[in-house]
Amino acid sequence: MPPSNPHVHVRRIYEPPSPDDGVRVLVDRLWPRGLAKTDAHIDEWPKALTPSTELRRWYHGPEGEYAEFCRRYEAELAAPDAAAALDRLREMAAGETVTLLTAAKDPSVSHTSVLERELAPRAGE
Repeated sequence: MPPSNPHVHVRRIYEPPSPDDGVRVLVDRLWPRGLAKTDAHIDEWPKALTPSTELRRWYHGPEGEYAEFCRRYEAELAAPDAAAALDRLREMAAGETVTLLTAAKDPSVSHTSVLERELAPRAGE
């Protein structure tokens, strides 16, 4: 398991904001059900970082499997728009706390765990 970035946290969007959140980044493609935009307190919503609709539907369907989802999502993150958004998030996380927000019931088996790995410091950094 690669090292985590101490500046990156994952929380459910439904949890109340914390002073320790730093920059709050919504990383879901769809707006969280039942949450008013005024209650979300988000700073960024980079939709280029979110899994595609097709991938999301596949994962939540009968054939969806987490390891394959991760592989496919990592491939999506290599696309130019996603890579640029990921680089921007890396730059932010290098100097300040970034909290990735999701509506996923279990973030440990969602795209947020892939993003956490992508934001972890790399050897030599």
